[in-house]
Amino acid sequence: MHKEFTSKDYYFMELALKQAELAFEEDEVPVGAVLVSPEGEVIAEKRNQMLRLCDPTAHAEILALREGAKKLGNYRLLGCKLYVTLEPCAMCAYAMVLARIEELIYATSDPKTGACGSLYNLLQDSRLNHQVMIRKNLCADKSQAILKKFFQQKR
Repeated sequence: MHKEFTSKDYYFMELALKQAELAFEEDEVPVGAVLVSPEGEVIAEKRNQMLRLCDPTAHAEILALREGAKKLGNYRLLGCKLYVTLEPCAMCAYAMVLARIEELIYATSDPKTGACGSLYNLLQDSRLNHQVMIRKNLCADKSQAILKKFFQQKR
């Protein structure tokens, strides 16, 4: 499940963290996502926008998958990787399965709603028609810090 992270992995996760910071500034839960093509090009950079869009499905991952499908002209995002600052929920995880994402790389686990190993592991359920590789804990400290700061301000 774990492979060593490359400099490109760090680069893409830093882009996702920048999106999380923008979400924080907009008073959204600070989660960012970056969709990367098989050739290593950024296809989409998104952040949570549920409040702004008044849309419960406007998670960073969903918005990145939507933009990627639109740009590529195909909902199947074969060979693409998704970098996310927080372990995806069930909705986002299943959307990744449907989109045929090759690999998910996330920063920190979500013990309350994580569906990529914490509560469930939808991405690697052999009963589904597609499984997604997972690597985790890339820049976990940075993601945890912004999440902690956000939720401390809410209390």
